[in-house]
Amino acid sequence: MAVYDLEEQEQISELKAWWAQYGKFVTTLAVAAALASVGWQGFGWYQNKQASEAGALYFVVQQAAERGDAQKAREAAGQIIEKFSGTAYAEMAALLSAGVQFSAGEGKNARAQLEWLVEHGSDPALRDIARLRLASVLLDEGAHADALARLQAEPDAALKGRFADLRGDVLAASGKPAEARSAYQGALDAIAQGGTEGGETLREVVRVKLQALEG
Repeated sequence: MAVYDLEEQEQISELKAWWAQYGKFVTTLAVAAALASVGWQGFGWYQNKQASEAGALYFVVQQAAERGDAQKAREAAGQIIEKFSGTAYAEMAALLSAGVQFSAGEGKNARAQLEWLVEHGSDPALRDIARLRLASVLLDEGAHADALARLQAEPDAALKGRFADLRGDVLAASGKPAEARSAYQGALDAIAQGGTEGGETLREVVRVKLQALEG
């Protein structure tokens, strides 16, 4: 029994010595872990709150788009971009609102929101779509060189056909039929590889354009 008590006392002494040496460090780690947990929970709450508010505003953009209310769509999209630019809703709102602006004849407003998406968007697919639509707006405004510049970078494979088709449109409008034919042929080649959304319809449209260029 005495031996047991002695061993127990030695263990307690060793524990006290260990705690005297490392106790402060362990306590600091425990506090840091607790603060990190609370901080992460707070960050999660903040993210959820941001997403909820941005989602509510995006719903306003959708409703305005259905009614063709360009001003309302632009204002709601602007609020999302200003307050919640880090959310996916900001990119989707910019793209949706730009379409409403263009349909309403507000090319300048459409261009501004598309340019924001091209410059600040984090989704490569949405950026490519924005570039394509921005080039269409620039073509409509007669800014052919700027439109071609927006189409220069290689897009996602699913959009290659549409990029080449629009490039052909810009070149044809610029009075460069030979280059336009080459672009349209590139569009047909890209469509033939598959993966282009609405490929069959686009193929027929491009063929008609080629025939028109060939007189």
